[in-house]
Amino acid sequence: MANVYSEHISDFQASLPDLRRSRTPNGLLSPVFFQFAADCAAIATSYAIFTVLRYLFGAYDVPFELSFMHLVVLPLAIAVYFLPVFWMFGLYRDWLDRSPFDEFFVVMRASFWSCFALFMLIVIDSQNFHKYRLKIIIFWIILFSAVFAFRLGARLLQRNLRRRGIVALPTVIVGSAQRINLLLDWMRENPARGYYARGLAVETGGGMQQIEGAKVTSAENADSLIAEIRPQVVLISSETIGHQQLLTITSHCAENKIRVKIVPDLYEIFTGLARAVPMYGAPLIEVTTQILRPWQETAKRTFDIIFSLATLIVGLPVWLLIAAIVGIETKGGVLFLQTRIGKNGKPFRMYKFRSMVQDAEKDGQKWTTVNDPRVTRFGRILRKTHLDEIPQFWNVLIGDMSIVGPRPEQPKFVDRFTKILPYYSRRLIVRPGITGWWQINSKAYSESVEQIELRLRNDFYYIENMSLKLDFEILIRTVYCVISGHGQT
Repeated sequence: MANVYSEHISDFQASLPDLRRSRTPNGLLSPVFFQFAADCAAIATSYAIFTVLRYLFGAYDVPFELSFMHLVVLPLAIAVYFLPVFWMFGLYRDWLDRSPFDEFFVVMRASFWSCFALFMLIVIDSQNFHKYRLKIIIFWIILFSAVFAFRLGARLLQRNLRRRGIVALPTVIVGSAQRINLLLDWMRENPARGYYARGLAVETGGGMQQIEGAKVTSAENADSLIAEIRPQVVLISSETIGHQQLLTITSHCAENKIRVKIVPDLYEIFTGLARAVPMYGAPLIEVTTQILRPWQETAKRTFDIIFSLATLIVGLPVWLLIAAIVGIETKGGVLFLQTRIGKNGKPFRMYKFRSMVQDAEKDGQKWTTVNDPRVTRFGRILRKTHLDEIPQFWNVLIGDMSIVGPRPEQPKFVDRFTKILPYYSRRLIVRPGITGWWQINSKAYSESVEQIELRLRNDFYYIENMSLKLDFEILIRTVYCVISGHGQT
């Protein structure tokens, strides 16, 4: 397997620039620089739009004339006020650690509170409260829209530069050969993240092949390798690394402002279930099955019902047309019913539009493969766009499923995966979903242990971070997946 990964990574790294001579070769093209430049442009644009609107609606009592005050002083004063506020809200940090959806809400809060504080300063000694109230609301809407739009454009530009290798993050990876190979494969599939392997610290007996452009050493010499290469990022995915060595590595990285990302060995077991609690002054880890607070569970269930009803009713003509085409193309019924495992291990019947030929599972249940011959012509369209999943909104209505959650699996595979990975059943503590974090981040349907572990990490990430905001992000990303034809056929 190492040879296969080596070939892929060599091809990927060959397209990247030579970054061996510098620790921070892309400082002027860093995310912070892009964010700052985008905010400056957005603030200037917001001021210009607001000024034009005021002029068009006759807000000025005297004829408006452009002056040094309007062209330079006021825009500069506004920038001097807003930029430090944005900095205090944490908007100037590497957006690799923040999704655009998180950034959307942070920008909304930062722009709102900064405008609110400005409004209070203006009206504190003024009797024209109502006069300024509407103006500040309009300016906030313009500012928020401009800042997020410019930041989104800057983010897309930065991603494009990283994808093309113009901007890259020199990286050292520490771990077993198998886990390093998985990380290298992930880097190859996600070039927009910008990671570029400069060094590999492999655990003894790993059998890691040489990677072009990267120095390979044993895990015991990881700290020396990091000191020599001085990367921007260190990725640690190890099963045997000792606590002392881990502390040495992280301390060295902290002193040299090198970011460290760790994949813990036991993360898959307790993530989303553990919290720190004091017990007579002693810090303990409590494992709990309560993921959401009662009001959050109620809100999520209410959203599921309303969204499902709206989807089924509004799209009814389209769903009937799909059903008619399916009925004409294949025998066996329009709907395909299959037993899946739901919350707390309870089996239920899941509904889908039929996308395969009749008796597709006569030789036993198995996952769909690429170019699966069992899939019909129209079924390929349905699966590519995920429209075959529409009947599952009925499963949501009756409480078997949620709109967002870990994908429900067949009993056969649940039993098999539980034997391979005993903590697999942890994903059954929540309702399964029509879509989920794993679905929007992966197209792999491999039955390998590595892919099962990767899928679990995605499922547990969702379980740990369950919220309506995350559900909203997944739904938006799902729409993109549907439009782009993300599904497997």
